[in-house]
Amino acid sequence: MKQAIDRSMDSLLEFVEGGAITTVPGFRAAGVACGIKKSGALDLAMIVSDQVCAAAAVFTTNKIQSPAVTFDRELLHARADTIRAIVVNSGCANAITGARGFADAREMARLGAIALGDADIGVVVMSTGVIGQHLPMDRVATGIAMASEVLASDTDAGHAAAHAIMTTDTRPKEAAARVDIGGVVVTLGGMCKGSGMIHPDMATMLAMVVTDVAVAPAALQPAVRYAADRSFNAVTIDGDASTNDTFLVLANGVAGNSLIEDTRDPRYVAFRDALTAVAARLAQEIARDGEGATKFVTVRVRGARSFDEARQGARIIATSSLVKTAIYGADANWGRVLAAIGRSGIEVDPDRLGLWFDDLQLVAAGAPLPYAEAEAHATLTKPEVTITVDLGLGDEAATVWTCDLSHEYVSINADYRT
Repeated sequence: MKQAIDRSMDSLLEFVEGGAITTVPGFRAAGVACGIKKSGALDLAMIVSDQVCAAAAVFTTNKIQSPAVTFDRELLHARADTIRAIVVNSGCANAITGARGFADAREMARLGAIALGDADIGVVVMSTGVIGQHLPMDRVATGIAMASEVLASDTDAGHAAAHAIMTTDTRPKEAAARVDIGGVVVTLGGMCKGSGMIHPDMATMLAMVVTDVAVAPAALQPAVRYAADRSFNAVTIDGDASTNDTFLVLANGVAGNSLIEDTRDPRYVAFRDALTAVAARLAQEIARDGEGATKFVTVRVRGARSFDEARQGARIIATSSLVKTAIYGADANWGRVLAAIGRSGIEVDPDRLGLWFDDLQLVAAGAPLPYAEAEAHATLTKPEVTITVDLGLGDEAATVWTCDLSHEYVSINADYRT
């Protein structure tokens, strides 16, 4: 199979072209249509490990949370080393649904365990779709039974699962990679969904990555947090954080490496960075598929005093409606960028600022440079644009991915429910 190589890591990491979550040994998947979506499209996915997994996750910080988030948080707190499966439905978020919603989330997990023949296994559940509607549990039950019967480890099964979790996404989002960690080749594979209602803080959508590395929950959790901060927490579409956001990682250990028990293990950083690379690939796909997007935008802030300040500055630029609409119209109104970072709450010295659109420098030492308007316009007409701001205050940097804001975004969200 053809592979593309990312040499940004010290260890050689190979992305598998066309890879799915089922690229990882010991995992099977399925995607089925059970009638949750009125369109008849695939709407329920299962991912199952043949072995018990260590699990770790980060969740939305929205104070209104889906019962699925509450259930999963409690499950992982109680038994993070006993998880074997994930059940995901699309078409209904099961959010703001009261006590019945929590009972439905618990029932999804119970039905998943029974379908796999072991009522005691841990099953994580996720839901995505319209808020304020109850799950049609008869259809969910049918879907779980259907999916359990067609679980497979081939690529097509992984692709079907990725399709089944989509809502307003225009395409599935998948990534898989292999890396040598301490002399053992391990595999990571993941999928996610997200197109709108995308904004930190946490994971900004539904995402799951599985791996065959042997790693304890005590080492897995900080790796997931680190990866989230540099991937899913670095993507924003519209400034709205969902009620259901979840980024989950399962590790089944079948690669055969000796257990990575904590962050002091020399192999921990290699695993953490591989996880981050796969998560970043998925996060970028979300930005590329932003609702109504015509351009993929990378915002880089460097020269900051800290990573947190660099990221905050980049986020404010990336969520500015004025910046995003200017990029959509290919209008090099660069003052909007610096005005955004000026209100970001981070330390800024106006006399030290530098600004670039791609390689075209527009501002140096806080003053405008002469440039050809036509060249700036041409830069912003490209399908991928990079905005770089140098604060000139330190050595820290951060990157955020976003998209432009088009008329189509309004059209999509004006009648999403109806």
